Amino acid sequence: MPDWLANIGLSHYLTVSFVLFGIGLLGVVTSRHVIRVLMSVELMLNAVNVALVAFNNTVNPNDLSGQVFSIFVLTISAAEAAVGLALVIALYRAKSSVDMTSFSILKG
Repeated sequence: MPDWLANIGLSHYLTVSFVLFGIGLLGVVTSRHVIRVLMSVELMLNAVNVALVAFNNTVNPNDLSGQVFSIFVLTISAAEAAVGLALVIALYRAKSSVDMTSFSILKG
Protein backbone atom coordinates (compact mmCIF):
# COMPACT_ATOMS: atom_id res chain seq x y z
CA MET A 1 0.00 0.00 0.00
CA PRO A 2 1.42 3.44 -0.87
CA ASP A 3 2.28 5.78 1.98
CA TRP A 4 -0.19 8.46 0.92
CA LEU A 5 -3.02 5.92 0.91
CA ALA A 6 -2.17 4.75 4.42
CA ASN A 7 -2.38 8.33 5.72
CA ILE A 8 -5.97 8.87 4.60
CA GLY A 9 -8.09 9.03 7.73
CA LEU A 10 -11.70 9.33 8.70
CA SER A 11 -11.68 13.12 8.40
CA HIS A 12 -10.71 12.93 4.73
CA TYR A 13 -13.54 10.54 3.92
CA LEU A 14 -16.02 12.61 5.89
CA THR A 15 -14.89 15.76 4.09
CA VAL A 16 -15.55 14.10 0.74
CA SER A 17 -18.88 12.86 2.04
CA PHE A 18 -19.93 16.31 3.30
CA VAL A 19 -18.91 17.95 0.02
CA LEU A 20 -20.88 15.38 -2.00
CA PHE A 21 -23.89 15.77 0.27
CA GLY A 22 -23.68 19.56 0.04
CA ILE A 23 -23.54 19.45 -3.76
CA GLY A 24 -26.54 17.13 -3.79
CA LEU A 25 -28.49 19.32 -1.37
CA LEU A 26 -27.70 22.40 -3.43
CA GLY A 27 -28.95 20.60 -6.53
CA VAL A 28 -32.19 19.57 -4.83
CA VAL A 29 -32.87 23.05 -3.47
CA THR A 30 -31.97 25.11 -6.53
CA SER A 31 -32.94 22.97 -9.52
CA ARG A 32 -36.39 22.93 -11.07
CA HIS A 33 -35.55 20.16 -13.53
CA VAL A 34 -36.84 16.82 -12.25
CA ILE A 35 -33.97 14.75 -13.65
CA ARG A 36 -31.41 17.01 -11.94
CA VAL A 37 -33.30 16.68 -8.66
CA LEU A 38 -33.27 12.88 -8.94
CA MET A 39 -29.55 12.91 -9.72
CA SER A 40 -28.94 15.18 -6.72
CA VAL A 41 -30.85 12.82 -4.44
CA GLU A 42 -28.72 9.93 -5.72
CA LEU A 43 -25.59 11.98 -5.03
CA MET A 44 -26.77 12.58 -1.47
CA LEU A 45 -27.40 8.87 -0.96
CA ASN A 46 -23.92 8.03 -2.26
CA ALA A 47 -22.43 10.59 0.12
CA VAL A 48 -24.14 8.78 2.98
CA ASN A 49 -22.71 5.50 1.69
CA VAL A 50 -19.18 6.94 1.77
CA ALA A 51 -19.73 8.05 5.36
CA LEU A 52 -21.16 4.65 6.37
CA VAL A 53 -18.21 2.74 4.97
CA ALA A 54 -15.71 5.20 6.47
CA PHE A 55 -17.27 4.99 9.94
CA ASN A 56 -17.42 1.21 9.75
CA ASN A 57 -13.78 1.00 8.70
CA THR A 58 -12.78 3.25 11.60
CA VAL A 59 -14.88 1.64 14.34
CA ASN A 60 -14.51 -2.02 13.42
CA PRO A 61 -12.31 -2.72 10.38
CA ASN A 62 -12.88 -6.48 10.53
CA ASP A 63 -16.67 -6.21 10.35
CA LEU A 64 -18.41 -5.71 7.01
CA SER A 65 -21.72 -4.39 8.33
CA GLY A 66 -21.10 -0.89 6.93
CA GLN A 67 -20.47 -2.28 3.47
CA VAL A 68 -23.54 -4.51 3.67
CA PHE A 69 -25.71 -1.61 4.77
CA SER A 70 -24.21 0.51 1.98
CA ILE A 71 -25.19 -2.13 -0.59
CA PHE A 72 -28.69 -2.14 0.91
CA VAL A 73 -28.89 1.66 0.50
CA LEU A 74 -27.66 1.34 -3.11
CA THR A 75 -30.42 -1.18 -3.80
CA ILE A 76 -33.06 1.11 -2.33
CA SER A 77 -31.70 4.08 -4.29
CA ALA A 78 -31.84 2.08 -7.53
CA ALA A 79 -35.50 1.30 -6.85
CA GLU A 80 -36.11 4.97 -6.01
CA ALA A 81 -34.50 6.04 -9.28
CA ALA A 82 -36.59 3.57 -11.29
CA VAL A 83 -39.86 4.72 -9.70
CA GLY A 84 -38.83 8.37 -10.01
CA LEU A 85 -37.98 8.04 -13.68
CA ALA A 86 -41.24 6.20 -14.33
CA LEU A 87 -43.11 9.11 -12.71
CA VAL A 88 -41.12 11.60 -14.77
CA ILE A 89 -42.00 9.77 -17.99
CA ALA A 90 -45.69 9.68 -17.03
CA LEU A 91 -45.69 13.37 -16.12
CA TYR A 92 -43.82 14.30 -19.29
CA ARG A 93 -46.41 12.48 -21.39
CA ALA A 94 -49.16 14.38 -19.58
CA LYS A 95 -47.57 17.86 -19.52
CA SER A 96 -44.78 17.74 -22.18
CA SER A 97 -42.39 19.31 -19.68
CA VAL A 98 -40.01 18.20 -16.94
CA ASP A 99 -40.06 21.53 -15.09
CA MET A 100 -41.19 20.99 -11.50
CA THR A 101 -43.25 24.17 -11.43
CA SER A 102 -45.54 22.80 -14.15
CA PHE A 103 -46.47 19.73 -12.11
CA SER A 104 -49.47 21.19 -10.31
CA ILE A 105 -51.31 17.91 -10.81
CA LEU A 106 -49.31 16.52 -7.86
CA LYS A 107 -50.90 19.04 -5.49
CA GLY A 108 -53.89 17.71 -3.55
